[in-house]
Amino acid sequence: MSLDNETGLDPCGIRVRPVSGLVAADYFAPGYFVWAILIASLAHIGYEEKTMYMAAYDWRLSFQNTEVRDQTLSQIKSNIELMVATNGGKKAVVIPHSMGVLYFLHFMKWVEAPAPMGGGGGADWCSKHIKAVVNIGGPFLGVPKAIAGLFSAEAKDIAVARAIAPGFLDNDIFQLQTLQHVMRMSRSWDSTMSMIPRGGDTIWGGLDWSPEEGYSCSKKGERKNDTQIADQTGAASAVSQTRSANYGRIISFGKDVAEAPSSDVGRIDFRGAVKGHSAANTTCQDVWTEYHDMGFGGIRAVAEYKTYTAESIIDLLHFVAPKMMARGTAHFSFGIADNLDDPKYKHYKYWSNPLETTLPNAPEMEIFSLYGVGLPTERAYIYKLSPSAECYIPFQIDTSADDEDTCLKDGVYSVDGDETVPVLSAGFMCAKGWRGKTRFNPSGIQTYIREYSHSPPANLLEGRGTLSGAHVDIMGNFALIEDVIRVAAGASGEELGGDQVYSNIFNWSEKINLQL
Repeated sequence: MSLDNETGLDPCGIRVRPVSGLVAADYFAPGYFVWAILIASLAHIGYEEKTMYMAAYDWRLSFQNTEVRDQTLSQIKSNIELMVATNGGKKAVVIPHSMGVLYFLHFMKWVEAPAPMGGGGGADWCSKHIKAVVNIGGPFLGVPKAIAGLFSAEAKDIAVARAIAPGFLDNDIFQLQTLQHVMRMSRSWDSTMSMIPRGGDTIWGGLDWSPEEGYSCSKKGERKNDTQIADQTGAASAVSQTRSANYGRIISFGKDVAEAPSSDVGRIDFRGAVKGHSAANTTCQDVWTEYHDMGFGGIRAVAEYKTYTAESIIDLLHFVAPKMMARGTAHFSFGIADNLDDPKYKHYKYWSNPLETTLPNAPEMEIFSLYGVGLPTERAYIYKLSPSAECYIPFQIDTSADDEDTCLKDGVYSVDGDETVPVLSAGFMCAKGWRGKTRFNPSGIQTYIREYSHSPPANLLEGRGTLSGAHVDIMGNFALIEDVIRVAAGASGEELGGDQVYSNIFNWSEKINLQL
């Protein structure tokens, strides 16, 4: 499954390709549905193969490279054109999920851009062919989980396994084979870098603020006893009540660093550090991670910078994985555009970043963001230096760090979301960035947010739940399926009832100071 480290394309002599057709992603494994329930539901209202098409693409490649190698974007374009032409000019409804949401943003820019970089469809292609884009679980602004994955090959699932069964994961053979190989493989996929958080500190917060500041992970109504104590002790408990995570500090080396006032955090800049002698002898070289080239000096420098916000994380990744980031930044960008008319934004690397592109000129089109809420979702991490045995990844999440008051568990700070995508990333563009006529949405395309509050399955027979808000399981959520079917049958966002919101997305969006 790995790709070539230099090109991000096929390694010599190996060719892996996506399956095509509705079977490409109906089930991930027998009994584990992805699109199957939605496909069956659409069939119930009369859709069939000629009116419904699965746009399967190789999700390991950068978005532009799916066109270079497989002509996937061209196929999507001609399939949509064919469907519109053979169905009396009725426009298409597009339903992207997860990374597919970013992929389709890229497509909408590609299809209208002139050849050879684009599809040459002309400036009105989207308005002629697309009725609505119904995004499900869209990581519009990236996911903090991607950073943990790139930095130390551990998202929470691995960190938790380490907490439950420390011996199991620290067993040399298991750790080497698994973590190192996961890292080597996922770092060869350019698409992994499409998930790095975008918008820097403006969106995700700085050392001393974040949009989600004050978020409490305990369920509503569990704060009652605080107010009773307040009668006796007054101010003291008011302070404990507002203690909240510093979510802007996405990576901190040590819990003390994550919690300290920023003026007390003495940081030594890592950017000019001498990386020093290689930290590895030659026996590890077959397990490719760029940490071997970094040296003890470089590893120490990373830890001594102490804490990283969304902006400095880009520099951190350039420092620890220069080859990977050189490939990645040729295909993706993570900033905010000052002036969208600047000709540089015609380059494809900006097309999947909603903060560096404009939506198509298609005032009649509608854009929906459908996503789950009510599940703890990774937002920031506490790291430690791991024992510097030669072949190990030198940083790991400190699973001993816990603090109920600040939503910190096993070294991971969580916030509201669908377990993968935080509310901020899934909701901000439709709540604020694209709401009304903005510089990112010059034709004033209508945007709607539909949130689905997570409920676990009532019993085992219910499987993964018909009320789930989890990132993949939501594809079987009856309320979401009903919304999708109604749009596919012709309903507008207004007819669905407009926005449906359970989270604080609108308050959090208000705190983000972005020129619109």
